[in-house]
Amino acid sequence: MVLCDERILEFLSEHDSGTPTEMKESGYVRWSRPYISQRAKKLAEEGLIQHLGNGVHIITDEGEAYLEEEYDAEAGRYIDRDAADTEDEAPGSAEDANHG
Repeated sequence: MVLCDERILEFLSEHDSGTPTEMKESGYVRWSRPYISQRAKKLAEEGLIQHLGNGVHIITDEGEAYLEEEYDAEAGRYIDRDAADTEDEAPGSAEDANHG
């Protein structure tokens, strides 16, 4: 993921849909239209956006979850925050302290 990818996702999250030209003309996605098109194709391959045809894209549930830091784009899976919180705690540490 590069900064342009995040800007594309943010643009599509705020709009119902968008084309690389619309993204470029908005001033929010500040790269060339061909580069935006290239990155949009990559995001579609990763399942973060969907290409509807004629250059029009929409954000997917996974793309929205990525923006909310609930989806790992590299691993291609949702992040289970509860499991991550549990892994941070030492196993049985509270019980060991009470019985030691």
